[in-house]
Amino acid sequence: MPKQTIANIEVDGKRVLIRVDFNVPLDGSTITDDRRIQAALPTINSVIERGGKAILMSHLGRPASKGYEEAYSMAPIAKRLGELLGKEVKIPAQNCKSPEIATAVDAMNDGDVILLENLRFHGCEKRGDPEFASQLASLGDIYVNDAFGTCHREHTSMVALPLAMGNKPKVAGFLVEKEIAYLSQALTNPNHPFTVILGGAKVSDKLPAIEHLLPKASHILVGGAMAYTFLKALGYAVGTSIVEENMIGEAKRIIELAAESKTDLHFPEDHICSTIFAEKAGDIEVFDDQIKDGFMGLDIGPKTTARYSQIIKASKTIVWNGPMGVFEWMPFKMGTKFIAEAVADATDTGATSIVGGGDSAAAAETFGVADRLSHVSTGGGASLEMLEGKRFKAVDLLDEA
Repeated sequence: MPKQTIANIEVDGKRVLIRVDFNVPLDGSTITDDRRIQAALPTINSVIERGGKAILMSHLGRPASKGYEEAYSMAPIAKRLGELLGKEVKIPAQNCKSPEIATAVDAMNDGDVILLENLRFHGCEKRGDPEFASQLASLGDIYVNDAFGTCHREHTSMVALPLAMGNKPKVAGFLVEKEIAYLSQALTNPNHPFTVILGGAKVSDKLPAIEHLLPKASHILVGGAMAYTFLKALGYAVGTSIVEENMIGEAKRIIELAAESKTDLHFPEDHICSTIFAEKAGDIEVFDDQIKDGFMGLDIGPKTTARYSQIIKASKTIVWNGPMGVFEWMPFKMGTKFIAEAVADATDTGATSIVGGGDSAAAAETFGVADRLSHVSTGGGASLEMLEGKRFKAVDLLDEA
């Protein structure tokens, strides 16, 4: 069912609690990628430009959950957000459970923005704590979920808080609305050919998605280290490539399911390999089929890249989650680069393309194609769970449109 959004809620003079996802990468106190902050701006601006008071909540990193830690403070985010909004964004207290927060909220003027300190400074955030939820709920008149990257987590600010809001409005922000619309459309009514590109390290991470998508997709293209568990299951020599030995049986089962379905399940036919897992050390060779002992696969080879690119460019709907190799290292970046460019080329000719956050989103940015794609998700884990067909309680609790 479609969810009510912040666009349809009167916010003038109201206190609007917005759960955002500002879990951005930091180098010390320097933000190295502010895409998640940028993605929240439409919702925040909609509130403050209409006279609402925006009270923002987020987690950052994995603090010990025993109180304030400077390394995980939201201070750099508040500074960057203030620059983007053109107004000061205050953090009222180092403890987001402090009575000072309520005092600061009471003192807000219409159009003001405050950001609570890291929710995960307190263990009660991950526990779905009702008392903490009630404290947060008392701060607002409206609850907005605009944190797609955390929608698969049943944490206090995602589930217990909207429950604690009672009959007060509980709505989606523009980012959550967009993410769910794209991913839902891709899964429920895709234009065909529908191609899914799955990469990354572990078969165990992507197996549920593959199984869920087999009846839906035209093609599933497998790359990254996860491919070697499948290839070993098929009897190929994979050298010292990463293999999840305990998943070989499951890999065989998926291969058998694919043979019975209308979906073509594709694996790499050649590989760029090295004797050492390093960027600037080891002997590098390209192998067809069988990988020689002592070598590990670190990228798909040129034949696979050409075949995958051809399939992608003929597709009408494309979902990409996971890189084809260690794209951060110069010798092993080309497979992911050419796949990213193929997805962008297909989009240029009318395909709908959805990139599922995480490393694949970083790759799209690295190779300069992000702006050419239909949608780049802000949530790697959340988008993957949607590809697995899972529902999110954090979304189900929002008001129906």
